[in-house]
Amino acid sequence: MSIEVLVPNLPESVSDATLITWHKQPGDTVIKNENLVDLETDKVVLEVPAPESGILGKILKEDGSIVVGGEVLALLEPQAVEEGQKTAATAPEPEDEDESDIPLSPSVRRLIAENALDPSIIKGSGKDGRLTKTDVLDYLHKKTLQEAQLIVPTAKAEIPLSPPLTKEETATAISHPAPKEETGRVISNLRPEQRVPMTRLRAKVAERLLQAQQNAAMLTTFNEVNMQNVIDLRNQYKERFEKKHHVKLGFMSFFVKASIEALKRFPAINASIDDNDIIYHGYYDIGIAVSTERGLIVPVLRDADQLDFAGIEQSIVDFGAKTRSGTLTYDDLKGGTFTITNGGIFGSMLSTPILNPPQCAILGMHAIKERPVVENGQIVIRPIMYLALSYDHRLVDGREAVQFLVTIKECLEAPAHLLLNI
Repeated sequence: MSIEVLVPNLPESVSDATLITWHKQPGDTVIKNENLVDLETDKVVLEVPAPESGILGKILKEDGSIVVGGEVLALLEPQAVEEGQKTAATAPEPEDEDESDIPLSPSVRRLIAENALDPSIIKGSGKDGRLTKTDVLDYLHKKTLQEAQLIVPTAKAEIPLSPPLTKEETATAISHPAPKEETGRVISNLRPEQRVPMTRLRAKVAERLLQAQQNAAMLTTFNEVNMQNVIDLRNQYKERFEKKHHVKLGFMSFFVKASIEALKRFPAINASIDDNDIIYHGYYDIGIAVSTERGLIVPVLRDADQLDFAGIEQSIVDFGAKTRSGTLTYDDLKGGTFTITNGGIFGSMLSTPILNPPQCAILGMHAIKERPVVENGQIVIRPIMYLALSYDHRLVDGREAVQFLVTIKECLEAPAHLLLNI
């Protein structure tokens, strides 16, 4: 009797998913819990494992199909898998370590499959030589240019000797010189384009950002913070911190702690609007915006006020590992009462971050740059960061927004406040 391969139950906030890639074809032998197909939602990529070992039968939903929870994707014919096959499928012994042995992310596997590429011939730039989506796209771009033969390579050809010019020909050549020939020239006016469907995540991000601009009275206030004391404190204790907690001490934990202190003083900024009601949250779930190959995602630090510096830094490291491996879950992403985004890691000097609905505020960090500032009547050089707070003016007044950002500034410029809880 055939076994149905079903779409897993989706959370209430997710109505459907897009089938990205089948990793098995009809007639292939599969092992129980082996990944059969990837499904993309507006938040994460889900893997659908084989419910039992056997032979994959009829595929009912092809790549690109829209599916809902509980829908049948394929039929699996149960069949005893020989122990030798099972061992080979679950624990192969590679003869040589090469790039083909490196696991691929779902987005990379999809590109490889769609373009019938051999991943072993593409050089990976990721950690431990892993292939990234950018590596594959760069390879496809170069391949397209080569196939189109847009550029004629420079070649040294033997130039036959010409008879000497006559007096009249010499005069003509001087008055009307021939155009200088370029060594490499474009012989085609082709301008390649590639049309690809928007991913579910990109479409959802676009929808939410547009929603924020249309439905909120969004304003942004700015301030600057002298990071000297934070940098000095971090440099003084980072080695002892890492040795004790086995995680590096970064800047984000300082900003999370400072934000929580400011949110406690100004609870309206930790609130949200639901129709005509204001919901004041008595907890602090801080979203940390992360840029990925698939788009922007915001994993959430639950009850961040109950975490110490090490707990915050470890949570951020765990989120990064899950993001790279594609194992983030809905629980990692749902909710959040306030968001922090760090454009400074990309070199951003100043920006106006967009709200993450239904939250009513978001803090933007930027690059740290040495600038001349006045201290005690003297001009000195200090590491300065610009801060930006975007907020919904329907709920947050300008006075609260400014004082909130000033509180963060004060906490960071005197980090003893964060450590001593004063």
